[in-house]
Order: sequence, then C-alpha cells, then structure tokens
Amino acid sequence: MKCTSCNVGNLVPGYLDNLFPSHQCNHCGGHFIMLNDYLHWREHVDVDALIAHDDVTITELDDISDTKKALLCPVTGTIMLKYRISKDSSHRVDLSPSINGIWLDKGEWDLIKAAGLADSLNKIFTAPFQRKIREQTAAATLEASYRDQFGDDDYEKLKEIRTWLDDRQHRSLMVAYLAAKDPYSASR
Repeated sequence: MKCTSCNVGNLVPGYLDNLFPSHQCNHCGGHFIMLNDYLHWREHVDVDALIAHDDVTITELDDISDTKKALLCPVTGTIMLKYRISKDSSHRVDLSPSINGIWLDKGEWDLIKAAGLADSLNKIFTAPFQRKIREQTAAATLEASYRDQFGDDDYEKLKEIRTWLDDRQHRSLMVAYLAAKDPYSASR
C-alpha cells in the first residue's frame, strides 16, 4: 500500500511501538492501524505495564508530524475523518470510518500516550469526547480573553467573588446591588 500521508513511501507491515500490528510508512514514519487490532491488544495485555507513564506533557513533545490536508484511506480510497486528541494540541488523528482504520502521523502515538489515552484510543472517536474538547477549548479562549481585558489580578479577584456569590441565597440581589450605579437610590 502507498502511504496516505506523504504519497511517497510504502506502508510496510510491522508493529506500533512493538505493541500491536500496524503498517508503517518507510518514508515519513506514519502508522496505519486497524482499530480491531488495537482493541484486541487492549483486551489481552496489562496496558499499564507496557506503556511508559513518564511525566512528558503534550506541549513538551517535539518532532511530531501532523498532516493538515484531508487524507484518503489507503484501503478504501475514501476521505478519512479528523479527530482532536486534546484541547492542548491541534494535532488530529485520522479515521477511516468504513473500516475503522486509523492513521497516526509520526509521533502522534507519543501524543496519545502523553494525553493518557493509550489505553482508550477508541474514546477519541466518540462524540462526547470531541464535544468535551470543544467545550474546554471555548472555556480556555474565554478565560484568556477575560485575563486580557481585566488583567490577571482583577480577573483572579472576580473569580474569587464569583465563587463566593455562587453559595449565597440572595445571589441575584447581590449581583444587582453590585451592578447598580447607586444601590441606595430609588431611581435607576
């Protein structure tokens, strides 16, 4: 099979990280794996014993490829779908849904391990997982915007006040009191 990513190399049978069957590109180093092979491996081994749990974070990993263009499945020739790994990484894993084939660019398996997903790779392809990433990304974007607008000190104080207000019985009245230009005046 020809490599779906670089279109130069050939996909050679082997094993991903010496764990389960894959086809690795002899040019770009990407891997094409079948979800069934991964799940079979996952069912029959103690994943914790085999996967190193070092303290590497996603943002610390270097030399990781990420194919931005749409990829064609090397088996079916259909367009593969892209799925985010985490909110901390823009890398996307490609899935051929008709055969459950997964394309991992060079280094993406390391990203998956760093994200703590090596024992649940299939979770990446679920709607709840992708929705959670979108929600986390939106929250991080809003937090950065608030920090930019208010400054770090004021934003931290506002979060502290907000937490305090959340536990109060008359929260709405307290917020109205704070928002009023003159809370002691009968006129608005």
